[in-house]
Amino acid sequence: MKTYFRLLSFAKPFGRFLPGYGVLAILAVVFGLLNFTFIIPLLNILFNDIDTASAPAKPEFALSLVYFKDLFFYHFHAVILSHGKMGGLQFVCAIIVASFFLSNLFKYLSQRILTAMRTHVVRNIRQELFSKISDLQLDFFNNERKGNLMSVLSNDVQEVENSVVSSIQVIFREPLSIIGFFVLLFVISVKLTLFTILVLPLSGLIITRISKSLRKDAIEGQKQLGTIMSLTEEAISGIRIIKGFNAQKFVREKFNVENNKYMRTLKSMVNKRELASPLSEFMGISVVACVLLYGGSLVLSDQSELSGSEFVTYVLLFSQILVPAKNISSALTNIQRGLVAGERILGIVDTPVTIADNASSKTVSAFNKEIEYRNVSFAYTKGDEGWVLKKLNLVIPKGKTIALVGQSGSGKSTMADLLPRFYDSTEGDILLDGVPVRDIKLKDLRALMGIVTQESILFNDTVFNNIAFGMENAKEADVIEAAKIANAHDFIMESPQGYQSNIGDRGAKLSGGQRQRLSIARAVLKNPPLLILDEATSALDTESERLVQDALFKLMKNRTSIVIAHRLSTIQHADEIVVLQKGEIIERGTHTDLLGRNGTYKKLYDLQAFV
Repeated sequence: MKTYFRLLSFAKPFGRFLPGYGVLAILAVVFGLLNFTFIIPLLNILFNDIDTASAPAKPEFALSLVYFKDLFFYHFHAVILSHGKMGGLQFVCAIIVASFFLSNLFKYLSQRILTAMRTHVVRNIRQELFSKISDLQLDFFNNERKGNLMSVLSNDVQEVENSVVSSIQVIFREPLSIIGFFVLLFVISVKLTLFTILVLPLSGLIITRISKSLRKDAIEGQKQLGTIMSLTEEAISGIRIIKGFNAQKFVREKFNVENNKYMRTLKSMVNKRELASPLSEFMGISVVACVLLYGGSLVLSDQSELSGSEFVTYVLLFSQILVPAKNISSALTNIQRGLVAGERILGIVDTPVTIADNASSKTVSAFNKEIEYRNVSFAYTKGDEGWVLKKLNLVIPKGKTIALVGQSGSGKSTMADLLPRFYDSTEGDILLDGVPVRDIKLKDLRALMGIVTQESILFNDTVFNNIAFGMENAKEADVIEAAKIANAHDFIMESPQGYQSNIGDRGAKLSGGQRQRLSIARAVLKNPPLLILDEATSALDTESERLVQDALFKLMKNRTSIVIAHRLSTIQHADEIVVLQKGEIIERGTHTDLLGRNGTYKKLYDLQAFV
C-alpha cells in the first residue's frame, strides 16, 4: 500500500480535488440508496398492503435516517388519503425519477473532478520522471537500457493511469455504497443481515488469492515489455547496419523470442484477471441463494416481523451489494499491475543524483587563470582495480590549447569528461582558478564550456533551433554569424527553407560534415571561454575535415581548448601535447619536441604518416 499512496501523492494539492469529489460521491451514493428504499411503499401499493384508515403523525426534525424515513411515509400517506392509491403510486414514481436524476447528476459531476485529478496525477508523474532522468548522472545511463527507460516513461505511466489512478473511484465510492446498503439491510432485518455477513468473507478470500498470483505475472510482464522496447529501439537506431549485414532474420528471431515470452505471461495474467469477475459473481449468487433460503424461512414463519415486500426489497438491496463488491475485487486485481509499474517508476524517481550541487557550491561567472588536474584517479565502479586514470597531474593555463593523444582506451575522453563533471574523479581534484569543480555550481561550471564531440548530437528540429539550443532569446543575426564562422551558412541557405529547415531525426537529412559544422556553430553561439573538442573530425572525409578544421581554428581562437584527436596532423598547432597510455601521462611537450624525443608520440606519428 505504500507504493499506492506514494503514487496518489502526485495528486497534490489534494484540496483541489478530494473535498469536492468526496461531497459529490457521498451525495451520489445517498440518492442511489434512496432509490431502493422507495421500493417498499411501491410494493405495498401493488400488493394492497397499506392501512389507509390512520395516517402517521408528522415527525419532529432529527438528523437521522429514521426521521427522513418517517417524513417520507407521512407525506406518502397524506397523498394516498387525498388522491387515492393511484396518486400514491404516481408520488412514489416521481420521487424515484427525481432521486435517480440527482444520483446520476452527482455521479457525473464527481467523475469530472476525478478525471481532472487523474490527468493531473499522470502529468505530474511524467514530469517528475522526465525531470529525474534529465538530472541523473551519465553512469546511470551506462547501466540502464534506453528502451527500458522509454517503457517506464510510456507504458508504465499508462499502466498506473489505467489501474491505480482509475481505482480511486472504486476504492472511495464503492465502499461507501456497500456501507450504505448494509445500513439499510440492518434497518430491514438485523438477523438476516448478520447471517449474510458470516457467508460473504469466503468470496473475498478467493479473490485475494488470485490477486497475489497476478502480481507475480505482472512483475515478469513489465520486465519483458521493457526488453521488447529496448530491442525495438536498438533495431530502429541500427537499421542501416541490420540491412547492411543482412541481419533482419537474426533481429526478428531475437524479437520474436521475447515477444512470445511476453505473450505467454500476458495470457496467463489476463486469464487470471478475467477469472476474478465470473468467480466473484458465482460466489455472490451462491450467497444470494443462501439469503433467499434463510430469509424465505423467516418470512414463512408466523412469528417473523419481516413482511413479503420487505423481503423482496431486502433481496434487491443485497443483490446490489454484489455490484460494488465485484468492482472492488476487479479493481484490486487490476491494481497489482499498476503497483508493479509504479514500483518501476518510483525506482527511477528514488535513484540518488550523485553529481549535483552541494550546500556550499559557489557561483562562478568567469574563467581567469588555469585548470589544474591534481592527483586525479578515476574508475567507473568504486572498488574497481582497473583504473581508467591514475594519479594525473596537469595544469592548463588560460588561452592555451592542450591536445590529448594516445591509443584507444588510454583515458583521453574520460579525462575531458571529468572537467564538466559528467563524472566525478574517484580520487584527487580538478580545480578551476583554484576552486575544486565539485564546489562550483553545475550550471555555472558548464556555462563556461563548449563541447563538440565525434558524434554530432542534433535534434529533430530546425537548423535555427539546433544552433540556438539551450540559448534563450537567441537573435537570428547571431545565429547566422555563428553559422558563417562554422562554415555552415552556405549549405544552410541552399536548403529549401534555410534556417527553418527541419534536419530530421539526429540530423539524418544532413551529411556528417554538415552535422559537425552545426555542432560547431552551436558552440560558437554559446561563446564559451573553455572548449572541449573530442575527436571532432575523426569521422569525416578529407573535404569535410578541411572545412570543419577551419571552423575549429576560428572557434579556438583566443580560447582555452582541450583537444582529443587520433589524427595527429590536426593538433600540431597545440601549445602542449599530452600523451596518455593506460591512464597515465607518459609524454608531454610541443609537436616538435615530442618528435625529437623519438618516443611513443613519434611512433604514433610515423604510423599515421605511413598510412
